[in-house]
Amino acid sequence: MQETVAPRTVDAGPGTTARPGGERGNLLATRLRTGDWPAAWLLLAPVLVLFGIAVVFPLIDTIRLSFFDIKGLAKPKFVGLGNYVKLFTDPAFRNTLLTTLIFTVSTTVLSVGLGWILAMVSAFAPRQTLPFRVMIFAAFGISEAVAGYMWIGILRPDDGGLLNAAIGLFQPGFAQPWLGDPRTALWVLIVAASWGGVGLPLMLCFASVQAIPRTLFEAAYIDGASHGQVMRSIMMPLSLPGVRVAIFINLLGALRAFDIIYILTGGGPVRSTETVGYFMYRESMTQFKLGYGAAATVVLLVAVLVVSIPAIIQRTAGAR
Repeated sequence: MQETVAPRTVDAGPGTTARPGGERGNLLATRLRTGDWPAAWLLLAPVLVLFGIAVVFPLIDTIRLSFFDIKGLAKPKFVGLGNYVKLFTDPAFRNTLLTTLIFTVSTTVLSVGLGWILAMVSAFAPRQTLPFRVMIFAAFGISEAVAGYMWIGILRPDDGGLLNAAIGLFQPGFAQPWLGDPRTALWVLIVAASWGGVGLPLMLCFASVQAIPRTLFEAAYIDGASHGQVMRSIMMPLSLPGVRVAIFINLLGALRAFDIIYILTGGGPVRSTETVGYFMYRESMTQFKLGYGAAATVVLLVAVLVVSIPAIIQRTAGAR
C-alpha cells in the first residue's frame, strides 16, 4: 500500500506570514550549503569576465577620462571636475539638454500612446486584420539606419520627396526643407523616431490585454456594457503594467538615440536636433576632446540611472 506523504510546512511563528517564494529561497540556500559554491562560481566565471571586459572596465575608464583634459595627441592633463563645470556652463550643452528632454518625452508619448491605442483597437479587430497588425509591429524590427534612409526619401526638400509631392497635389510648387529648417527639423525627427518605436509598445500592451481573464469581458457584456465601456473600465486599467514597461523601455531608448539623428540631420541645422548622445559623439570623435566627451557620457549615464531606478525599485518590490 502506498503511503501518502503530506507536504512539509514551515512554522513561521505567531504573528508572521510566510512570504511567496520563501520555500524557493530555502531550497536555494539548502543547495548552496551542500558544497556547490565552487561549481556555481566556475559556471558564473565566464559571464563575470565578459561583463567586466565589456561593461565594467569601459565604464570605469570613461569616468576616469572625464577628469582629464585630452585634446588630440597632446598629453592628458588632470582637471578634476573642470570638464563638468565647463559642461554645465556651456550654452550649447544646455541647449542639448533641452533638446534631449523634448525628444525623449515626445517620442515616448507618441510611441507608447499610439501603441496603446492600436493595442486596444486590435483587441476588437477581426482576425482578418492580423496582417495589418504584423505590418505595424514589423516597423520595430527595422534598424534605425534603414528607417533613417527611408525617411530621407520621404522628406527630401524638392518635389521628389514623398511628403512634398503629396502636399504639392493641393498646393503646386510646394517645397519645404523639412530637415533643413530649424523650426521643423526636431519635430520631423521626433515623428520619424516615434514611427520606429511603435511596435514594442503595441506588442507589450496587446500582451497585457490578452492576459485579462475572458470572464471579465463576458460578465461585462452580459450586464449590457458597450465596447467603449469595456475598453475604458476593464482593458485600459488592467493593461497599465504593459504600458509602464513600454514607457520605461522607450525612455531609455530615446535618451540613447543616435543612429537616426546621425543619418537624418547630423545634429543640425545649427545643432537644433543635437541630443546628449550626439553631443558626446561630436566632442569625442570630431573635435577630439575625449575628456569633455567622456564627461557628457557620464551625464548621460546618470540620466539613464535616474530613469531606471524607479522601475527597478518597483520591479524589486513586486517580486517580494
